[in-house]
Amino acid sequence: MAESFGVDPERYDRARPRYPEELVTAVLAASPGSELLNVGCGTGIEGRQFHARGAVVLGVEPDARMAEFARRVFPVEVAKFEDWDPAGRTFDALVSGQAWHWVDPAAGAAKAAQVLRPGGRFVAFWHVFMPPEEISLALADALRRAMPDSPFSGNYLKSPSPDAYQPMLDKAADGLAGTGAFGTAENWHYAWTQDYSRDEWLDLLATQGGVTVATPEQRDQILAEVGAAIDARGGRLTTNYSTAAVTAVRVAS
Repeated sequence: MAESFGVDPERYDRARPRYPEELVTAVLAASPGSELLNVGCGTGIEGRQFHARGAVVLGVEPDARMAEFARRVFPVEVAKFEDWDPAGRTFDALVSGQAWHWVDPAAGAAKAAQVLRPGGRFVAFWHVFMPPEEISLALADALRRAMPDSPFSGNYLKSPSPDAYQPMLDKAADGLAGTGAFGTAENWHYAWTQDYSRDEWLDLLATQGGVTVATPEQRDQILAEVGAAIDARGGRLTTNYSTAAVTAVRVAS
């Protein structure tokens, strides 16, 4: 699944939501400088936001297709973060949006400790998207019919909530704690909403894990069923989001 997101970088970059500016501000304010490493940068969505605020960004991304797209704005090196060679470089902050769950929590934390300067800030963050209940139900039902073996067709999609992401935050925090190189981890949360037309939401849905690994026929079936549910409510919807982050400071050696 991790390799499926780069199939259509243009769509991914167009459809995926940006991150709250409050998060960007908090990271920059809590970091000792402006040199930033973006792990799993994808097409560069969060990297561009930090770059626009004056940060010097270097991306690391395992998918060459996504990396090529992100290079339109900042340099990107193609590698899995655990295998990436920093060549002695260190950074003031490490950020990872929608990507740290693909990194081995122990090896990734050890590499983060290696590349962050004392006082440097680690921040991994995820979007919890919470569409109206009838759309979540339609999506879960469509996935179950089109892809009965999908792990995304169960109760998780029927009742998405920030609580569902807490184990992911805890796992990342445990990895950092295991290095002995970070202070106590904190969680940051940012609530916001975004309005979508039918086509905009289906464009986003097509980039979600589970749908990206579907066959074209399965994907078309899922999008048609969810599209019908959106049509039934007037062709538009408002999605509630909570952007959840885990963060910790690299302590001095």
